[in-house]
Amino acid sequence: MSTAIYLLTFALFLVGLYAVVAKKNVIKIIVGVLILDYAINMLLVLMGYRAGGEAPIVGEGQSPAAMARNAVDPLPQAMVLTSIVIGLGITALMVALALRLHEKYGTFDMNDIRRLKG
Repeated sequence: MSTAIYLLTFALFLVGLYAVVAKKNVIKIIVGVLILDYAINMLLVLMGYRAGGEAPIVGEGQSPAAMARNAVDPLPQAMVLTSIVIGLGITALMVALALRLHEKYGTFDMNDIRRLKG
């Protein structure tokens, strides 16, 4: 497989990292964390990809050794499914915290929140 897709995944990771590090708006930081999560999930799926691969299911009259040579690795796919569920929980927590910050301080800007007392 060409390295272009890996470079695109790395670029997506850098966009998410930039949003988390450089932005001061809580909503933009949350979106940056989501982009980071998607980039990591895509990298995990790419690591398990095999061109011309088949599902790792042994059929009638097929030996497991012959099937394993052309099978796609299912472990990264299972890890991504778990990562999606964990990412959803973290996103819900971040949105709830952002809403509480907005209720208390009336803004999503981190600079304003740091300056305010209360």
